[in-house]
Amino acid sequence: MTNTQTNYVGPFLAMVFLFLVVGFLTTVNSQLQGPLQSAFLSQAEGLKNTLATLITFSWFLAYPVCGSVGSRWINRHGYKGTLVRGLMVMVSGLALYFLSAVYTVAQPDSAVSVAGYAIPTGFFILLAGSFVLGGSATILQVVINPYLTACHVQGTQPIQRLAIGGSANSVGTTLAPYFVSGIIFGGLALEDVQVEQLRLPFLVLTLVILVVLGVVMRLTLPDIEGTRAREGERLEKSVWSFSHLTLGVVAIFFYVGCEVCIGANINLYARSELNLDVRTITLMATLYWGLMLVGRLCGSLLSRVPPRVQLTFTTTMASLMLVAAMVLNEPWLLVGVGLFHSIMWGAIFTLAVAHLGPYTSVASGVFMIGVVGGAILPLVQGALADAGGWRWSWLLVLAGELLMLLYALVGSRVRQRADA
Repeated sequence: MTNTQTNYVGPFLAMVFLFLVVGFLTTVNSQLQGPLQSAFLSQAEGLKNTLATLITFSWFLAYPVCGSVGSRWINRHGYKGTLVRGLMVMVSGLALYFLSAVYTVAQPDSAVSVAGYAIPTGFFILLAGSFVLGGSATILQVVINPYLTACHVQGTQPIQRLAIGGSANSVGTTLAPYFVSGIIFGGLALEDVQVEQLRLPFLVLTLVILVVLGVVMRLTLPDIEGTRAREGERLEKSVWSFSHLTLGVVAIFFYVGCEVCIGANINLYARSELNLDVRTITLMATLYWGLMLVGRLCGSLLSRVPPRVQLTFTTTMASLMLVAAMVLNEPWLLVGVGLFHSIMWGAIFTLAVAHLGPYTSVASGVFMIGVVGGAILPLVQGALADAGGWRWSWLLVLAGELLMLLYALVGSRVRQRADA
């Protein structure tokens, strides 16, 4: 192993920054649900919640599709080559966003009939862009997560490095709601949002990622031995034979689904059932992601607390807050769950890839399959809300928290090692 002899501080900081980019774009995408519900779906009254959540669904649907692509690219092109390709995919997704706005303005009468409702064609172009962007985020995270876990930075442990990366991710997610409401839409009420306001921001985002791509192409990004199969090397075991990884994929399915349900749907809940104004709704989303930032910053200091203990505590507290939020019909308690969601990703990932050696990069791609929970759970919750209102739809999230608690207590135990 040579990773202890290499200076990984620069690459570590680069990964942290890319984690910020992923978090920012993920939340920008989910925060578009409310505004686009008004801009595109005003005529689809009976399906507006379900269709709006398709924006998030499309993004996270890419994770199971593209996770294995990222793993193959790492083994074939290395970490840097995969990052470059992932950023190229990201530029393509943002270009589709831009095209959706341009097309809708140019062809305002172009529509597709869905259950008797006329939905603008540009909405489906935007869904395609959301899927492509989700694919790019998947590929980047297939690189970032194992790299942060394995790269040696003096005085840190793997879960600390993931917490630091997660903190940067939370900076991006905290900034994103105000970027959407304050910059893209200029603080307008949701019912006043117009599609033409999307063109310039999407173009600017595309150009910014092009600049990031140029910088990454010039980076020196050393490889990390022992985390991926060498050229021509054949892995004898199925990655699914490691039960702590397999159950970790299930746990991350519910973690991402629960995280996104609150982050993306709290605005729809607060708007439709409690009739709160756009500033309050934006503040809720910002504080939710902001509390995740606070929690991750605190988590980066918890070097002596095992990840299993961290996950047990946070899932228990999140479950209690969800119960209180439903009983009291109080969305501000949902905001507080962000503090406990903050370090779950790092804890689950660290537990899931423990003792996997050369299977680590493959495991990282497999791990991304679980992120499809961010597509499925918010969509299911949207359908539940259309059927019976938002208040008790949070039982779905509570069930996810309890299953993660079960993983912490039982499923994360290592029963087989890569070298066994």
